[in-house]
Amino acid sequence: MFENSNDKAIEYIFGFSHSGKPVKDLSRIKMLMSALGDPQDRLRFVHIAGTNGKGSTARMLDGVFVHAGLRTGLFTSPFIIEYSDRIQVNDKNIDSESLARLAGKVHEAVSKFPEDTGFSQFEITQAIAFLYFEEQGCDIVVLETGLGGLLDCTNIITTPMLTVITKVDLDHTAILGDTVEQIAAQKAGIIKKGVPCVLSAANTDAVRKVVSDKAEEMGSQLVIPEESQIEVQKTGLEGTSFIYKGRNFRTSMAGIHQTDNALTVIEGCEILRDSLKLSDEDITEGIASAVLPGRTEILSHEPLVLLDGGHNPDGVRALARVIAGKRPCHAVIGMCRDKNLREALKVLIPYVDSFVTVDGFSDRAENAEELAELICSLGGNARSAKNDLYIEIENMKQSNAGGLTLICGSLYLVSAVHKVLEDNRKM
Repeated sequence: MFENSNDKAIEYIFGFSHSGKPVKDLSRIKMLMSALGDPQDRLRFVHIAGTNGKGSTARMLDGVFVHAGLRTGLFTSPFIIEYSDRIQVNDKNIDSESLARLAGKVHEAVSKFPEDTGFSQFEITQAIAFLYFEEQGCDIVVLETGLGGLLDCTNIITTPMLTVITKVDLDHTAILGDTVEQIAAQKAGIIKKGVPCVLSAANTDAVRKVVSDKAEEMGSQLVIPEESQIEVQKTGLEGTSFIYKGRNFRTSMAGIHQTDNALTVIEGCEILRDSLKLSDEDITEGIASAVLPGRTEILSHEPLVLLDGGHNPDGVRALARVIAGKRPCHAVIGMCRDKNLREALKVLIPYVDSFVTVDGFSDRAENAEELAELICSLGGNARSAKNDLYIEIENMKQSNAGGLTLICGSLYLVSAVHKVLEDNRKM
């Protein structure tokens, strides 16, 4: 169909709307996967939901499984550098030939449905991923939800070995609900009958109760890491070293919050230890090896440039803990208008001396001038960008050589930054 053309395949996928025609159940994705032979039914999964920490947790689990010699599929969103990032096997992106061929197979199935069926980009991508993971003979697939859990199209799976719920906070409130309890109920929708679940210890009592009640209803073991058992040894931009239940661990991702994700992974791996034949070394080395672009990512040490995609109040609080005390700090920021901009900015402004606001990185991006006005109204110092993204970053680096240059506000901005940096390296 796409004549082994990766570009044509991606153009086809992007031709679908971001969210698709609204549906209130999983019937549409079930119809599509049935037409494709239900490859997901022949795979084993670790299914991850949550507001913050999904990506980091997924990468750590992937690291453990790969270190253990398991052929490991990884499905994440959104992509950071290129579209194929979202579908990986043993840390390698899906190749162009496979993407084009499998997109053609999905196209053939989609063409048999009425034109107004309204499939989404996410559903099409997920279908390609499941076909690829089966084709590649994956032993285990680390599967990130896209939005929520209960009605997320990843929740079509029936064969998870483990479900994981990371930190739950307010985000996507127009879709998931106005309270953390409502959002937690959506996330807890991935819990399957009799399948163990690990819940991040970073969650509030309100979230714990919702998830605990759901686990009890489903007859599922619920494990919450014991925060009293952790002893942090050292933390900084290069990661965190800590002891948990008498064993030494290290994360390579910046931020003390990564210990919460690591504890979740440790407890999950203990549940899977026998069935997947995981060793202590697999767990410690897998966690230490995990890195994730766009999450407190160091682009340069001299001058210090940090890139972070935190986009909701809790994500920004985690970023603030990383940059606290690093002055002067100047930021290039872009945010999506459907986020809780005001509350996120209230958290960030005290840590940043000045902002340059940008837009154009997503069709959901807040207008740069309006974002600058909002920052100023909240007591910050901001102006909208006068130049393109690359020039604004370079100008800030040069004028702030002795301080921290921060680029933040959205994972879509992270993707745009990686692209402009790569494009300028090729020049």
